[in-house]
Amino acid sequence: MARGARSPEDITPAGDAESRALRPSNSLFEDDMNTFKPLVFSGVQPTGNLHLGNYLGAIRKFVALQENNDCIYCVVDLHAITAQLVHDDLRGQIRSIAAAFIASGIDPKKHIVFNQSAVPQHAELAWVFNCVARIGWMNRMTQFKDKAGKDRENASLGLLAYPSLMAADILVYRATHVPVGDDQKQHLELARDIAQKFNIDFQDKIRLTDTGVDMVVGEEPIHGYFPLVEPLIDGPAPRVMSLRDGTKKMSKSDPSDLSRINLMDDQDEILKKIRKAKTDPEGLPSDVEGLKGRPEADNLVGIYAALADKTKEQVIAEFGGQQFSVFKPALADLAVHVLAPITTEMRRLMDDTTHIDAILRDGGERARARAEKVMGEVFDIVGFLR
Repeated sequence: MARGARSPEDITPAGDAESRALRPSNSLFEDDMNTFKPLVFSGVQPTGNLHLGNYLGAIRKFVALQENNDCIYCVVDLHAITAQLVHDDLRGQIRSIAAAFIASGIDPKKHIVFNQSAVPQHAELAWVFNCVARIGWMNRMTQFKDKAGKDRENASLGLLAYPSLMAADILVYRATHVPVGDDQKQHLELARDIAQKFNIDFQDKIRLTDTGVDMVVGEEPIHGYFPLVEPLIDGPAPRVMSLRDGTKKMSKSDPSDLSRINLMDDQDEILKKIRKAKTDPEGLPSDVEGLKGRPEADNLVGIYAALADKTKEQVIAEFGGQQFSVFKPALADLAVHVLAPITTEMRRLMDDTTHIDAILRDGGERARARAEKVMGEVFDIVGFLR
């Protein structure tokens, strides 16, 4: 975390700690901008085919969160061109992510589903945040180091500034909570740092425009415009690894399609991939400790546990001591049972994209209405004419 950042528990709106508890409201667009209304934001990047890891690690959590929270879910297509500038079918990828959201159970009427580029205020706020953030903060981002590799001078400016755009994605709606995995925790900490620096630097302007909220950062009272967004971590996230190498995460970019189960795979493909999944010569151990040092076995047990909403201990209690020739068919049947309805609905939606396009268009209009209001107030705070 950059200098001056605080942990989530140190930050509360003055005199109203209870208001930060997540709970549903009647509207995503309450007129009172002088409060931080609990709001969940998250997004998925449209690069490559969505796979089982994306579903278990993110989308299934999105579905659960919508039951008790106001949620905005975004297909982050602006981010997609930081990874690859020219795409063969970016529109198709955007629609595919939206179809996965809907097929998995996200309700686009009660909540908002849209694509990022439909709301230009994401890019507008990102530029303001580029001027708030420090180069040193960006250079410390682990993901940039990993993706840029040794040839950093040849990396795009967009890749370096990616976390600033991510902060804008969240804060252009003044969202308060984001479900995060391990790979995004550092970016969320940076979003908090950017919000905090903006609030402190413009504190007097925020008071003059009467747009902020009295907050306490540590023990220091300030009047801030942006919430210091908090992570939503609901127990240990399932870490889904490659079916060909249990030491690597399941990835869209892996050249081997056998390494992952895609959400659009049919029953035969799922059965084949699990049958061919790498294991070791031993059978399943009699306790969870026996999975240590056996990454492929541990991965398959973890996938079964996640799909069945069980613990690894419960899975081992059921299958411990048995061979993979018994366990793999059971895992394949479970995967098909869980994923087949999602796959069927995704295929139906993608066969005629009229419905998906209508959902994205409606979501974009509703998201833009809120983002325009926030950016108008940011313009007043910074001092731009509008």
